[in-house]
Amino acid sequence: MSAARGVLALAIFSQGVLGGLYPGLSTANHTCSLVEPVLSCSSRAEPDLVDTCCAETYGGLILQTQFWNTYTGLESTGQLLPKDSWTIHGLWPDFCNGSYTQYCDLKRQYDPFPAPNTTTGTADGTPVPAWTGAPISDFIKKFAKYDLLAFMNKYWLGQNQPSWVLWAHEFSKHATCFSSFDTECYGPAYADHAEVTDFFETVVSYYQALPTWRWLAEGGVRPSNRTAYSVSQIQRALAHKFGKLPYIGCSGPKFNETAAGKGSLDNGYTVLSEMWYYYHVRGRVQRVDGVPVDVSGKATSCATSKNAVWYYERTPHSVAH
Repeated sequence: MSAARGVLALAIFSQGVLGGLYPGLSTANHTCSLVEPVLSCSSRAEPDLVDTCCAETYGGLILQTQFWNTYTGLESTGQLLPKDSWTIHGLWPDFCNGSYTQYCDLKRQYDPFPAPNTTTGTADGTPVPAWTGAPISDFIKKFAKYDLLAFMNKYWLGQNQPSWVLWAHEFSKHATCFSSFDTECYGPAYADHAEVTDFFETVVSYYQALPTWRWLAEGGVRPSNRTAYSVSQIQRALAHKFGKLPYIGCSGPKFNETAAGKGSLDNGYTVLSEMWYYYHVRGRVQRVDGVPVDVSGKATSCATSKNAVWYYERTPHSVAH
């Protein structure tokens, strides 16, 4: 996935300095209901023009990302996929030009297996230390958000790892790069990890507005081990519902490495696995007031040949009933 998106990691924002993304930011007067919501990536969404807690000024191109997995690898522990639903990957703050940064505040690094393991993804980047403390799910329990935790356990599933590891990765790598999740935005009485549960609630809210499984089914695209689809059909179904074209991600073998694609120049992948929906947002991202925009950059990693993409059924014992 990282090859599809350019990395721009700025060293000053990767050191976990006091003040998060904007050192010196006050904890006072961030009453966002009193200010006009500013659209991210607009000319007004600049840190010297607005309250950075009330407008997304750092990563203004917002992606709600989803997975289609056919198993979890931890079925024996009760980690099962939901029926007739894609699952959450995360909520990402890309820069307005489509590049991005990561692990922006190492003081809020709760990922036990950081990937990449430096702030820039290169050997000369600042190392991201592995978290060895309590699971991030304990932070949710501290705030008695058991209903949120139950939803996440159902719809935000890890693969070959406990789901909380994925949640910790998504918060540490991405949430720390939103201006509106800076801890200063929560005022002088900030409670440790309040922004963690706030981020998770926000991700869930965006996800609930994007029923990928239903949208595809209404467009005639349903999981099947017998019928393959054209990526153009998938694109039409989703653009009709979302209003803009999302990024459609595929994995598995390349089409020209399969028997059906032998001799073809189409080197796109053939197994549907991921969806990225792009927004600009009005006001802080927690308002969940997104304006859909078309995918930034390449629209798909899937094969573009006719009927080259497989949307496989899930393994029966991997699905909750």
